[in-house]
Amino acid sequence: MADFREQRAYITFCFKLGKTATECYEMLKTAFGEQAMGRSQTFHWFSWFKAGSTSIDDDERSGRPVSSSMPEMIERVHQIIREDRRLAIDDVSMLVGISHGTYHKILTEDLKMRRVTSKFMPRLLSVEQKQQRLDVCLDLKRNAANDPSLLSNVITGDETWVYAYDPETKTKSS
Repeated sequence: MADFREQRAYITFCFKLGKTATECYEMLKTAFGEQAMGRSQTFHWFSWFKAGSTSIDDDERSGRPVSSSMPEMIERVHQIIREDRRLAIDDVSMLVGISHGTYHKILTEDLKMRRVTSKFMPRLLSVEQKQQRLDVCLDLKRNAANDPSLLSNVITGDETWVYAYDPETKTKSS
């Protein structure tokens, strides 16, 4: 959003010179072109100065303060993400106490993170799964040492089939 403080200063100047709001608006259009504030805004500020106000700044607005994107909140979100990258956006936003949109903004703009989907890559293996993979690899290594022709019987392909492995859905693994 454009900063109209300079134009408000010109409106006060025009008011003090005794110009009308219409004349002031035409002068702003001539001076600023497409960057000039709108007619209704010009008339609003002109009547504001006519009522006795001298400030060219916006008044403070009531409402919720912008505290969601504070450095402390960004660091807290970053710590939660580092602990478990598989948490859903809604879960983390409820945990931290911020909105879904603010959480998404912190991830994308402040932490410069992006969503990456890994369909076939297991994220967290249990101890049993790790042990099973180690056993299979050691067994293959022993068989290859005992039988030199073992590798000639291996057929390669571009698909991976793992017995008793239930892959996560695409959304859960991201």
